[in-house]
Amino acid sequence: MFPLEYRWIIRDNTDDGYSKTLAQTLNVPISLAKVLASRGIINQTDANRFLSPNLEEIHDPFLMSGMDIASDRVCKAIKNDELIWIHGDYDVDGTTSTAMTLLFLKEMGARVQYFVPDRLGGGYGLSVQSINKAKDSNATLIIAVDCGITSVEPVQYAKDNGIDTIICDHHEPAEILPEAIAILDPLQSHCTYPFKSLSACGVAFKLIQAISIKLHKPELAYTYLDFVAISSAADIVALTGENRILVHYGLELFNSNTRPGFLGLLDCADMRPGALNTTNIVFGIAPRINAAGRLGDARRAVEMMIASDEYTAFSIAQELERDNRKRRILDEFTFEEAIREAERLLKDKDRRSLVVHKSNWHAGVIGIVASRLVEKFNLPTILLTSIENTAKGSARSIRNFDIHNALKENEHLLIEFGGHKHAAGVTLKEENIPALREAIDEIAHRKVSTEMLIPEIVVDAELQLNELSPRFFEVLKQFAPYGYANSKPMFYAKNVKSANGVKIVGGNHLKLRTVQSNFVIDAIGFNLGHKLKHCTNGKPFSICFNLEENTHNGNSSPQISIKDIRPELS
Repeated sequence: MFPLEYRWIIRDNTDDGYSKTLAQTLNVPISLAKVLASRGIINQTDANRFLSPNLEEIHDPFLMSGMDIASDRVCKAIKNDELIWIHGDYDVDGTTSTAMTLLFLKEMGARVQYFVPDRLGGGYGLSVQSINKAKDSNATLIIAVDCGITSVEPVQYAKDNGIDTIICDHHEPAEILPEAIAILDPLQSHCTYPFKSLSACGVAFKLIQAISIKLHKPELAYTYLDFVAISSAADIVALTGENRILVHYGLELFNSNTRPGFLGLLDCADMRPGALNTTNIVFGIAPRINAAGRLGDARRAVEMMIASDEYTAFSIAQELERDNRKRRILDEFTFEEAIREAERLLKDKDRRSLVVHKSNWHAGVIGIVASRLVEKFNLPTILLTSIENTAKGSARSIRNFDIHNALKENEHLLIEFGGHKHAAGVTLKEENIPALREAIDEIAHRKVSTEMLIPEIVVDAELQLNELSPRFFEVLKQFAPYGYANSKPMFYAKNVKSANGVKIVGGNHLKLRTVQSNFVIDAIGFNLGHKLKHCTNGKPFSICFNLEENTHNGNSSPQISIKDIRPELS
């Protein structure tokens, strides 16, 4: 089953008129104009908006349903010196939302405390436990961030105890909504907010933006965009539209005016501010923030992010670094066991989904391992462990299969679930696991076509290697920030050869110099050792690839990052 073969999906570039016009009016290389056109950017105005994000073009926060009531209630709490209780979540989106809202409200002069549940003991979401803590502290307002949209009973409990609740969430609402005084979630059916793909931290940002406007300090909210950039990259929300603008400016802030709370984390990750991007966040920063909640108390991540001195932040960051190393060991152990369980299930019958359970797996790595199983088998996957005779876990999906809807069809088997089209959390009784496994697989057999079983690489445009120039790379940089729905441009090139042979490095990576029409550029193909036979002995081949910078000994040079290789058909 591994390594997987890929099908190349070439985006439709049949109408070259748009590309040629864009290339001329914007003075950009034709291949990059084709990338813009293939992504639906076909006029100069949209192209300029894409290549030069502008903060003035983000949406009015008061377009979001409930915003006027929510911002008024927070302003009232600040004015009356009420205690505001922030209830967050233990992942990156939840902890950044908590830290950002906490720091902002304190800057506004509010009295504020926060609570983040324990992943293993407290579970996900707004809870009676948190509300009791808020009640004992004499809080009169709860702001739930990255949770709350399905917390009907806890919100009612808060209301019964005289505590108002504002929900800032981005998960799919259920049919019955909590009786909060305001629910901020663009996915509500009645919400006409123009952009639906904000992270939870993005939704919380819109709240602080609205409060900033009402308190006549409209620019203040923008000083918190570094939190939004980290959350949006880590939570894999679409980096299009408003998100792209928020992340663009958030990264600028993160690199130019790095908070003490992040400097220690960067040091542990051996990174320096200046040119950090979404890839650095996803693979360097996010796992360390997540380690706080995966293997211990997630409040450590919040305390680190809100720290005003580097020493405090650095000491917490070192803890998170140690936990992240432990997490990697647990991750690898669980992944190997999960592979064996998955292969046993696949051997048993023809399956188009996986529901894999083992009672002793660590809950902190379930989501990571579920994602890795999807990468390995290219099947929708639910990975479960047991906590006190209850199965809890994470669901991850493949392109074009809605795992949240599949769970919704089987909610009679579940205690609770919530999430998105591609990712969800789920809790059920252990005895219901076999029934869920077969029910999800029945849906997958209906919805997952044979073609979908073959993973795809979406290619933006053909690129002649001799098109590469300093101007090309200058324009290419403006396509960032990259992430979900705005991936790094993928190109393909035909009739490529290896200039000086091919080396296998690092175990299974190909390293070579590619040549096409006398233009030579260095290339690396990670985990493509099994493709060696296609690119040796002077044989021509096709590649699909990204372009990146290779930094070695302080010097940077462009190189090709090959994603797949095919023999050239004669």
